[in-house]
Amino acid sequence: MNFRRFLALPLLATLMATPRPHAQNLAADGGNQTFDYLSGQYFENILFKFAPTEGTAAGLHQYDSQLEDYSAAGVQREVVVLHDFEKKLEKIDPSALDAQPAADYQILLNNVRGQLLQLEVVRGWEKNPDQYSSGVTNSIFVIMERPYASVDVRLRAAIDREKQIPQALEYARANLKNPPHIYAEIALEQIDDDVSFFQKDVPSAFASATDPQAKVDFAKSNAAVIDALKSYAAWMKTDLLPRSNGDFRYGADTFSKALAYNEMVEIPLDRLLQIGYDDLHKNQAEFARVAKEIDPTKTPQQELAELATMHPAPDKLLQAFRDRFDSEIGFIRTHHIITIPSDVQPTLEETPPFMRATTQASMDPPGPFETNSNKAYFNVTLPEPSWSAQRTSEYMAAFNMGTIVSTSVHEAYPGHYVQFLWTPQFPSTIRKVLGSNTNIEGWAHYCEQMMLDEGYGQPGAGAATEREAELIRLGQLQDALLRDARFVAGIRMHTGVGGAFTIPEAEDFFVKEGYQARPIAEVETKRGTADALYLYYTLGKLEILKLRSDVQKKEGAAFNLQHFHDDFMRQGFAPVKVIRKAMLHNDSPVL
Repeated sequence: MNFRRFLALPLLATLMATPRPHAQNLAADGGNQTFDYLSGQYFENILFKFAPTEGTAAGLHQYDSQLEDYSAAGVQREVVVLHDFEKKLEKIDPSALDAQPAADYQILLNNVRGQLLQLEVVRGWEKNPDQYSSGVTNSIFVIMERPYASVDVRLRAAIDREKQIPQALEYARANLKNPPHIYAEIALEQIDDDVSFFQKDVPSAFASATDPQAKVDFAKSNAAVIDALKSYAAWMKTDLLPRSNGDFRYGADTFSKALAYNEMVEIPLDRLLQIGYDDLHKNQAEFARVAKEIDPTKTPQQELAELATMHPAPDKLLQAFRDRFDSEIGFIRTHHIITIPSDVQPTLEETPPFMRATTQASMDPPGPFETNSNKAYFNVTLPEPSWSAQRTSEYMAAFNMGTIVSTSVHEAYPGHYVQFLWTPQFPSTIRKVLGSNTNIEGWAHYCEQMMLDEGYGQPGAGAATEREAELIRLGQLQDALLRDARFVAGIRMHTGVGGAFTIPEAEDFFVKEGYQARPIAEVETKRGTADALYLYYTLGKLEILKLRSDVQKKEGAAFNLQHFHDDFMRQGFAPVKVIRKAMLHNDSPVL
């Protein structure tokens, strides 16, 4: 479950128009002014130049006809530009900035360094074939997904992008050097859905277009994309896969740097791994306690097996999530959990094809600068029609009556969707677009536990009976154990700290220690080979719980949960370390 939010970045005019909560006191060297200027240059002249698809997703539609330059030369140009910008930022003395710009400065500098780490060290552009096939598919999806302009306008933009896709896939063949075998397998697993997307979904999305010439041009460009993807699939199967023997592992040094740049967390890896194991064992013990209350004669594994059978039919799954919204909203408002800025609810739909191999559920809101379409999509991955009855049943175990509640809370109320609704109130453009996953995913995962701790899921508040309430708690704990397993598996697969995990060992860990069905374990392990830092769910939750405890200690009897949550929201998508300093006015450790 995740928040599908693209790295959406603003134009200079937007940034300069964003109000500051405090008056600026310019230092002698004009530090705040210099930082504002550089930020604008970065956003306007650098990032969308290299990521136009993200510009579209952000709601900046002047980028709609452009496609990423996937060539090796394009990557090197981006590296040069980022290094040059990093040097300019390093000339600013952050102590000369006011409090919020100083924090934003560190967020921006870390973002630049994180991108450079990905391009120069991780080098996904040389290792991950799915980065190309899913990337170009997504470039069209973000145009067709929302009716931000007339269908004819959007069709013309899609045609412009489609014309560039065959060349992008040629660059892929030139760039890919000895990928990890699992990466090639994932790309091949998703490529048929990518082809089907262009064969069926894209023509359907633009079926109401009226421009005759655009229809003719689209028929040509779309056919060329389909042919290019089929050719790319054949090449991957016969050429790339047999020679894909690379290593997906980050290594301890790269893993630590990525964690520091992306999340502002610099905890030693051995201690970090122990934190993950401690939370895993705590949740396993709580699972056993709740299971014993339900039926003292059954083991936790037997109770889990029974819970796995309590799921809706696949064709009823979207409605099962939709049915949760009203009770969640009512509970949040009557129990003063958090302010919900809008009454508009998200739209349930099936997960886009290029995300299905590694994603069970996600929230896809409009970009922060989208003005013509405000719909947010709650995506759910349904079982494939071609699956056996056994595989479908095992997969649906992840959507049992308990995990449906925790997933709905995570993705919608008061998780990702509510945080998205707060975006207009974030204090700066940087806080709207350069997000920390320990904040975004940590918040949503924290909400799963917090809502039940506050009484949601009890009889009369989201549950019909005491037994149903206990099963809902088991579902929440199963989801918590899934995130704990990600925490441990990510570190052990990528760094070797605690003993290196192979892919089969990681899958077994998800099953035995994370209490997941085998198909889910396979999906989660695949995801972790590329999403190395997917410990950010549990890590962020623990950071937020500690922050709440520390604020409560500071405020004593004056502490108010809704005020705490609202104050957290107002800080935007910043790392929890930044939010701690803003709310506690000190540099105390995040954990």
